Amino acid sequence: MKKTRQLLLLSLIFALAFRQTIPAQLSATQIVQKAEQKFRGHTSQGEMEMTIIRPDWQRSIRMKTWSKGEQYAMVLITAPAREKGTAFLKRGKELWNWQPTIERVIKMPPSMMAQSWMGSDFTNDDLVRQSSLSKDYQHELLGEENIDGYPCYHIKLIPKEGAGIVWGQIEMWISKKDFLELKATFYDEDGELIHTMRGKDIKNMGGRLLPTVLEITPADEPENKTIVHYLKLEFDQAIPDNFFSIQNMKRLK
Repeated sequence: MKKTRQLLLLSLIFALAFRQTIPAQLSATQIVQKAEQKFRGHTSQGEMEMTIIRPDWQRSIRMKTWSKGEQYAMVLITAPAREKGTAFLKRGKELWNWQPTIERVIKMPPSMMAQSWMGSDFTNDDLVRQSSLSKDYQHELLGEENIDGYPCYHIKLIPKEGAGIVWGQIEMWISKKDFLELKATFYDEDGELIHTMRGKDIKNMGGRLLPTVLEITPADEPENKTIVHYLKLEFDQAIPDNFFSIQNMKRLK
């Protein structure tokens, strides 16, 4: 009898210890926050190449990027030569564009956030992530699904009232391990699918496991495609707030 009680006690101890190692179920919002923070970090800086593919032509754009939290972002075009020096600056909810050929700064109104960036399938909003996926949307966990062999959370994002969001709805597939954004579908206010984005070529970059290729395909023109290759990424390096200024945007090289 004494041995039986000891075995029951040991079983209870092991059961409680095992239970404590099981993480609490994450909410849909927490999952989106983890995925968003993974790509953003406190700060980030990097280099990337965007290739715009059309049935009868294609072109590539190289750029440098900097970001700090959700408030600041800067993009500098470094190639091709005819667009070199063109820059984009985000401060809060405001976006500016520097055109060196005409030496003019243009403040871009909110209505332009849904427009194509540099003729690609990305929007201006996609470029600088002006809207916050974790703060400007409500989140609903729809279920789980495998994407490219990765078990993923399937989450629906609906804009909060008054958030001034480009998209009427987004659906995301975020891997259960490492919180990788592997697929997202974007819809307009009428619920019509506009484009699909896929995250591919998972690698360690800047000390983080990330999709290093983003591919966007428009729903109404599936023969078109825009592919972004991340060439270099660094996270959490100190960047002062005054780096993200209109004056500095004009001086970047």
